[in-house]
Amino acid sequence: MSAAALPAARWWHAALFLGFGVILVGLWLGQTFPQDSFAAEPGYGAPVLAFEFAGSQDDLIAIFGPDSDARQVGRLAMMRTGNERDYLYMLLYAGFLGCGLIALARETELKIISFAAALPVLAALCDARENWLLFDIQAAFTAGDYSPAMASLPYPVAAKFILLALTNVAIGLALARLGGRWWTLAGTLVIVACVPALMAIALPARYGWTLLAATGGGWIALLGTAAIASWRAFLQKRPLAEAEPPPSIRPQPPARPAPRRPGFGRRRP
Repeated sequence: MSAAALPAARWWHAALFLGFGVILVGLWLGQTFPQDSFAAEPGYGAPVLAFEFAGSQDDLIAIFGPDSDARQVGRLAMMRTGNERDYLYMLLYAGFLGCGLIALARETELKIISFAAALPVLAALCDARENWLLFDIQAAFTAGDYSPAMASLPYPVAAKFILLALTNVAIGLALARLGGRWWTLAGTLVIVACVPALMAIALPARYGWTLLAATGGGWIALLGTAAIASWRAFLQKRPLAEAEPPPSIRPQPPARPAPRRPGFGRRRP
């Protein structure tokens, strides 16, 4: 099959490559950020999420610990290192999700999905703005001061997670349009998994831990779809979604001539 018949193959290959990069860098960052906090609410899950939703000096002390805590310096150093390396993660997940959505748009021929490819890019920009504010907040906390950046922090944080949730909704809609009950089920599960994201944004101290599942569900589904599509394109030279052939038109049997009615009376010579 020609390359013109596989319009999404290159985008699937790129999404697969970047998706594995997201996994590897994500595991790396998981070991870079602090593994525990001083006394943050357990509902946040990872301490980095508690830092993103911090709203006061008391929240920062609960995350990093007071000056008398011997582990405060270590937590601060690990948090800063993790946020510095986080910029690479932003580039990878924005590229992964963007390439995957463009590939899905070409497979399903839905223009709205191609427009949705801008959502992860905007989310990454909000993430970068969030990191800039976190650097300022952490520097002020280290010096024993309050940073005015804390008042602006909730806006990029909420925007980032909302944009990522909308990205997953677009992924779910596209998967459901691929055809077949299994694709429909996968798309539905991806969309339903986005609901906890709103709960986590509203009540992060209770439901912040659900953000990993709310965003990761769509990412895992997209990575699995990219693997299937890349395999079909590379080995079988077939697209992920094949158009159904038109129903064959059965040839109609030739019409029989109408039976001749017998005539009455004498036949003329």
